[in-house]
Amino acid sequence: MNAPLGLPADLSALQPEWERLQVLAYCLSLSRQGREIPDDEIARLRGLQLEVDALRTPGGTWECLVGQALDPVEWDVLAAVVGPELEPRLGWLYQSLQNPPQVFPSRALIHELLALDALQGHALRAALGPLAALRRHRLVQSPADDGWHALLPEPGLLARLTGRQWDAPAPPGAERVLSRATWDDLVLPADRIAMLREFMLWIEHRTTVEDNWGGQSVGGPVALFGGPSGTGKTMAASVLANALGWPLFRIDLGRLVSKYVGETEENLNRLFDAAHGRPMVLQFDEADALFAKRGEIKEARDRYANMEVSHLLTRIESHRGPCILTTNLRRQMDAAFTRRLQMVVEFPRPDSTARAALWERLLPPRAPRAEALSVTRLADAAALSGGQIRNAALHAAYLAAGADSAIDLPHAALGIWRELTKDGHECSPATLGDLAAHLPEACGHA
Repeated sequence: MNAPLGLPADLSALQPEWERLQVLAYCLSLSRQGREIPDDEIARLRGLQLEVDALRTPGGTWECLVGQALDPVEWDVLAAVVGPELEPRLGWLYQSLQNPPQVFPSRALIHELLALDALQGHALRAALGPLAALRRHRLVQSPADDGWHALLPEPGLLARLTGRQWDAPAPPGAERVLSRATWDDLVLPADRIAMLREFMLWIEHRTTVEDNWGGQSVGGPVALFGGPSGTGKTMAASVLANALGWPLFRIDLGRLVSKYVGETEENLNRLFDAAHGRPMVLQFDEADALFAKRGEIKEARDRYANMEVSHLLTRIESHRGPCILTTNLRRQMDAAFTRRLQMVVEFPRPDSTARAALWERLLPPRAPRAEALSVTRLADAAALSGGQIRNAALHAAYLAAGADSAIDLPHAALGIWRELTKDGHECSPATLGDLAAHLPEACGHA
């Protein structure tokens, strides 16, 4: 069963876990004093163990909360480590049992709490290894490979268990993209919306396909969003991240790529080590700059550049989390690279119908509009991209606000004109068709 995304959980069902840990801590305290453990405590512990086992069954409470299937030792570790955050009394007990006092348990304390023998102790050590499930799936942090440092729960895990929004720190070389965009905000052909929803399935149902059904793990998943600037690639990435309840981070490759040999790889390693397995979406802009068709190697720098690309590709493919690459120049992408992606979505320039829908959505919804203002007329006036329509709509709104009037055709016409002439190319007012009559006389020359 897959973990619910962004839904608060009822944690009262886990109470037997915390009661069991309290009894184990009490029994350990008695044992250290050389005292016998009362029969009623042993009987209580056996009853709690049956309740705990029921919580850990496949598809049970724990698996629904965590989204992973674990073995008994791993469940024991996870419960012991998460316990102080969800039942503060356990933190006080752990402090009384450890020297120096620590709120979270060390491996040595868990070993003693569970009264493990040598073979079971080896299994406990293996469960905390860097490639084991607890650390691979970002459930437990192990600051040092010894038995005495406190084991810590991953911050993202606690947020998921308690239903809180987790503000993940930006990985090195990344910046947070803030957007509230939803599926309703996308103005794309139906088949592109379908492709985006299919990409979501790769993220939401990974546990079912890989863990339950034995499907091959391919990392990522990774998608390429291609198309002209302003066609909605970043908005689509925001929609996916918001649907998951995860933050979106844009990667500035310029901050990661270095002229010094080996430094680019180190920067990439820091980025992916920080992001691996965490609930976040990574967006790499201008992917064509790195993944363009590779030419002949003429000098040492070309060879190092290809090595950097190969390293980045390897880290993206092994990264356990969604990555989105964007490009304005898809035809320059290496076909051998694009075949290794899970999804390639082309974002077209909007047609007249799509432009009308964009005008309707991007004009401020509470702004007064003149009766003559027709979004169909605005859509037919110029073949703007979605980003250009957003800018023109806002420009028209500010013109209207400055004139203390409703948004009218002259405001929209000037907003469109400003967008068309931004790049410095010569433009004739006739480009706007009948809207040209609403331009100021000063716009007669570009």
